[in-house]
Amino acid sequence: MTAAAAFFYLFAGLAIASGFMVIASRNPVSSVLFLILAFVNAAGLFVLMGAEFLAMILVVVYVGAVAVLFLFVVMMLDVDFAQLRQGFQRYLPVGGLIGAIFLIEIVLVVGSWTIDPGLVQAPLGNPTSGESFTNTYALGRVLYTEYAYFFQIAGLVLLVAMIGAIVLTLRDRPGVKRQNIAVQNARTQAMAVETRKVPSRQGVEV
Repeated sequence: MTAAAAFFYLFAGLAIASGFMVIASRNPVSSVLFLILAFVNAAGLFVLMGAEFLAMILVVVYVGAVAVLFLFVVMMLDVDFAQLRQGFQRYLPVGGLIGAIFLIEIVLVVGSWTIDPGLVQAPLGNPTSGESFTNTYALGRVLYTEYAYFFQIAGLVLLVAMIGAIVLTLRDRPGVKRQNIAVQNARTQAMAVETRKVPSRQGVEV
């Protein structure tokens, strides 16, 4: 067994184990930590494939931002997870059926999947013109030319999801002053300014 094969089995095994622990852990904080571990091992697999740019993006974006954000949200929100798990037994048959269907599909895909031996060693670029470039350039060239519209649509979907998450988690707390734009725009001079005529040499009674 070569070193590349050993590292592949190591990263793949840890990624599968950490992915299983994400859904098996009872503590949500532990689930997020296992999710970070799964991202790191997936980045190692990308490095073995020669896609170092994707590995860096996976670590910087998902591990450095998304997973840490999940961790902070889980730690800050006062969520009663015991109450959320009360209806778990009721949806277990449907969930098991869906999981079995996905498992059969994965087995069928993996069983019929073949890899071209020359695909891994194929150089990037156009072999007829002698042009060669890095995978970062190749990824950007394909993403911003052939899939530019799909890339923009994905950005809009993520923007809508972010706005929806903010709206759903926005809660009004009693005793906290909030800005009301409609009330501020409806203010008139009579509402904002109160004129009093004070007699000479007398103070203002509050």
